[in-house]
Amino acid sequence: MAMCGDLLMVFGGFILAYWLRFDSGCISLSRFGSPPPFSSYLKLIIFGSAIIFLGLPGKDLYGIKNLLYPQKVSLKLVATLLLCVFVFAGISLAVRTDPSISRLFILFASVFIFMGTLVWRVLFSCVIKTPFCINRLRSRVLVLGNWGDALRVQAGIADQDDLAFIGWVPSERKFVPAEGMRELRLGQLHELDRLLHEHGVNIVVLTQTVTLTKESIAGIMKTCENEHVQFKMVPQYFEILVSGLRPSVIGGLPVLGMESLPLDKLSNRIKKRFFDIIGALIGLSLSAPIIAIFGAIVYLESPGPVFYRQVRTGRNGHTFKIIKIRSMRLDAEAKGAQWAQENDPRRLRVGAFMRKWNIDETPQFWNVLVGDMSLVGPRPERPNLIEGFKHKIPHYNARHMYPPGITGWAQVNGWRGNTSLEERIRHDIWYMEHWSLWLDFRIMLQTFYKRENAY
Repeated sequence: MAMCGDLLMVFGGFILAYWLRFDSGCISLSRFGSPPPFSSYLKLIIFGSAIIFLGLPGKDLYGIKNLLYPQKVSLKLVATLLLCVFVFAGISLAVRTDPSISRLFILFASVFIFMGTLVWRVLFSCVIKTPFCINRLRSRVLVLGNWGDALRVQAGIADQDDLAFIGWVPSERKFVPAEGMRELRLGQLHELDRLLHEHGVNIVVLTQTVTLTKESIAGIMKTCENEHVQFKMVPQYFEILVSGLRPSVIGGLPVLGMESLPLDKLSNRIKKRFFDIIGALIGLSLSAPIIAIFGAIVYLESPGPVFYRQVRTGRNGHTFKIIKIRSMRLDAEAKGAQWAQENDPRRLRVGAFMRKWNIDETPQFWNVLVGDMSLVGPRPERPNLIEGFKHKIPHYNARHMYPPGITGWAQVNGWRGNTSLEERIRHDIWYMEHWSLWLDFRIMLQTFYKRENAY
């Protein structure tokens, strides 16, 4: 149906362009003398429509995600249509068509086809997003693994209109599910062929391979193949760093490994550093009076140093001294380093307010300016804490591949202070995998109003 609509928009765009150029009377016909008959242009319209229609599927414009969110592919649609129109114009001019093709006709056709196709796609997406349609278009996902992986998959695809989580099957034969997961458990692994058929499964995701033999995995793949179900497997040794995984061949053997992340590119690092310098200069200028006011309040409440300097670990393990407005008593760490707690008794009265609104972090614009930190990135930790974390928490040191930030993706999602380190690391690495300047800007905006666990 989407293809039929696109073809109608393309053909209609050409016809509307012919009318505007030759029949509307809005544009001079001095070059042609009299308007060429529509019958003579019809073969050109059919030829142009065929070229454009054949070019559209090549950019995956008919994938379910692109049909659901046409605004996300508008640039791709423009590029595809322009390329096809240029090919049409080039071929038409090369073979010297009779009548000769009008450049204004091509220009009008390009505009009408793009606008018509985009409007049609938006209307079509509204129709297929209705419950009746979307429930039939969604790919139904079944997870094979432990219940924790199933929960992660369920949460990860909850906001995706093209996928639906239907349940999970434990990869171990002897497994007692936790409360709350019993209703999502569909059955046992040996019942997989029946479960795929009964629940109309489209995609099977195997998340645990350690407990399975090669023969068992091969059997699962064969069952999925027999039921025409897509089989996908989480690489066991790349549980978090997945966006950079790329297949390649070494010595004739297919291998899977990390290639590059966005900030591995020099051009992206230059963009980020430029953004950091400009942001730090603006931040220091705007926050100078705030620092002065709250510094005076801190001194009045607790005489002593206004600024608090602490050694933190930065990019590639290098240490630096982070600068904050002091928000706790001078003897806050007399018993050693510890996480800030909710209603922490060590805080100053003004300290609670500053930490809630991230005011104590404002002097770190200086750390950004001198290159120790970035505006956005994983929050830096103390070296003595990292020594313990890197041996206990998987992938912990991966977060030190890039400069730490004043704020970060984990912080705006509430993973700060005395919260789950695993979740914090997962959010930090997601940020590194999906970095963009727009994401940095979005995180900075969210920092002002997302203050969960800011104590």
